[in-house]
Amino acid sequence: MLKKDFWYDLPKELIAQEPADPRDSARMMVLDRKSSKIEHAVFHDLPRYLEKGDLLVVNNSKVLPARLLGTKVPTGAVCELLLLRQVKGDTWECLARPGKRMQVGTKVSFGDGTLTAVVDKTLPDGNKFVTFTYDTETLYEKLDEFGKMPLPPYITKQLEDQSQYQTVYAKELGSAAAPTAGLHFTPELMDTLRAGGVNIAEVTLHVGLGTFRPVSEDDIEDHQMHSEWYSVSQETADLINATRAAGHRVIAVGTTSCRTLEAVWARYGKIIPCSGNTDIFIYPGVELHAIDGLITNFHLPESTLIMLISAFYGYEKTMAAYRVAVEERYRFFSFGDAMLIR
Repeated sequence: MLKKDFWYDLPKELIAQEPADPRDSARMMVLDRKSSKIEHAVFHDLPRYLEKGDLLVVNNSKVLPARLLGTKVPTGAVCELLLLRQVKGDTWECLARPGKRMQVGTKVSFGDGTLTAVVDKTLPDGNKFVTFTYDTETLYEKLDEFGKMPLPPYITKQLEDQSQYQTVYAKELGSAAAPTAGLHFTPELMDTLRAGGVNIAEVTLHVGLGTFRPVSEDDIEDHQMHSEWYSVSQETADLINATRAAGHRVIAVGTTSCRTLEAVWARYGKIIPCSGNTDIFIYPGVELHAIDGLITNFHLPESTLIMLISAFYGYEKTMAAYRVAVEERYRFFSFGDAMLIR
């Protein structure tokens, strides 16, 4: 299939600039895989569409406030680093701006100067290996002090509260972007689901900045996915396998949870406790084995995410649902409305 097959027209005003308040007041499009029926609901209606014994699998990765604005030493020129992944110790792979002016040996100071960085190496794609020095026990403390959330480029409004870009169950630091399908959950909604007999299991997949990178090849099969680290615990593997054995549904919350489970299945032929890196690319023609349902947001045209949805729900039905979403004025992308495919 071609990249252009996944294009749809989206009015700019439908790109959500802030999350729904309260979170579970976002709208939810409900898609039935068997009947192709489309329903329009609100996210706090989710318990109506789930059954006792169903399992939600959420991604508990926590977003790093990884965007650092600083100045070059000694010139004072303004620059920016975005931490992508920890290489070793205090050395991180970073996206640097302006990249061409931050050559090896460049020193950058942040805030009051108690956090500094030196560029060690420029990678072929222009990213940098950077080593940080700080006066606290961990770098994370300095990120909490000086860092900002690395919001997607289509969100131009500044956050009033950085927690708006974290799920309520986030705990494992390491993502450069939020697993946004989970942003709709509130503690109260999760309590309601548990009280109704719906189980909740956690996986970890640290979302990389590559999630925002566009597909550049015309033929989507030529696209190379970015690699991301994931982990599945013994407890989660046991819950998933017990749910399937009992004839209940495993529903992934977000494409990251879906990719985690499908990566494990692709490697081992079943769900087992494990961790590693995955660059799995799911698009129409790739069969999904590990999930029975999916909660997700509305994704960018021509993105790998809308391709994943098309693999699970069907290409024609997915593109038709997106046209309905535009007509019905749903809110799109990271802070937008939700879709439940069951």
